[in-house]
Amino acid sequence: MAFVGRRAGSSICSQLCGSVVNLRMYSSRVDWKQLRPMILKRVKNRSKEYPVKRMIPVAQEVVRAREILTQGVSMLLRAVPVHSCKFCPEVHVGAMAHQMKTCHGFKRMIKDRPHKWGPGGLNNILVPVEAFHLENTCQDEIKHDQRFDFNRVPAVLELCHQAGADIPDGVLYGRDELYTACSANNQNFAPFLPDELRLIGQRTLEAWERLRLGVTKLLLVYPSKVCENCSEVHVGLSGHKARTCGVFKFEGWRGKHKWKKAGVDDLVPQKIVWHQRPHDPPILVNSGRDYYGHAPAVVELCVQVGARASPKYNCMMKEHGLAPPIQRDQGT
Repeated sequence: MAFVGRRAGSSICSQLCGSVVNLRMYSSRVDWKQLRPMILKRVKNRSKEYPVKRMIPVAQEVVRAREILTQGVSMLLRAVPVHSCKFCPEVHVGAMAHQMKTCHGFKRMIKDRPHKWGPGGLNNILVPVEAFHLENTCQDEIKHDQRFDFNRVPAVLELCHQAGADIPDGVLYGRDELYTACSANNQNFAPFLPDELRLIGQRTLEAWERLRLGVTKLLLVYPSKVCENCSEVHVGLSGHKARTCGVFKFEGWRGKHKWKKAGVDDLVPQKIVWHQRPHDPPILVNSGRDYYGHAPAVVELCVQVGARASPKYNCMMKEHGLAPPIQRDQGT
């Protein structure tokens, strides 16, 4: 009976899976010499898939939004004072800088120190982020010895360039937009009417939202990398090989970047600053740090001229939050 059962089981298995004689046994060894030309050909043909035609209008819209944003911020800086700390990246948007002790120094070796304020500019609101300029998305990796052979361009424009946007060389290579100092102080106000400032601020705020939304869409199609240890950004399939990471320069990897997938905040940093609400004191003090809100620097700049921010910033800005107790402020 056992023999009959084994025969019945083998016949059922042969009907379901086929005859054992007809099965093919594949070897675990792979001949990479034969596969290498096929892999290289597939990688080379991959460049024909880019740029994606449906994403070209998105890239062109991002370029236009960036231009409007840069012009709008430059005009608002002539009417709204901006202060930047000389020893840390802290920025304050408003007539009078805050007095909170949040300075940590250049190397973060100190904490809870008062800031030493100076006039701010365009770079303090729109943080410049640069990347290597590539001819196409599927270009070979940049070696460490080739790091000076490639130009550095704004990362957003590099992303739009690889997405198929037609960017003039003067805009792509010209760094006057982000590197021209636009000093804003109490003695250099622009003769704008309040209604004109409000319209400029609203248009700038809308361009900021369009820019971030367009970059988010482009990052879904075009890969970009950012280093986990520093703010280096690379737009392409894989990160470059330039050993320029200075965070752990004494480690064994000799300044190599540790790449991960980049997000919209890596290419378009928000630069969070303190938000001054209507019911806050004229000068923000250290005792009210738990009550004050925050906002991106561009949003805070536009809100102070009368623009209406998106409701998604209400939680961050604490618009309906409580004011700090007056007794504590008088004690300081």
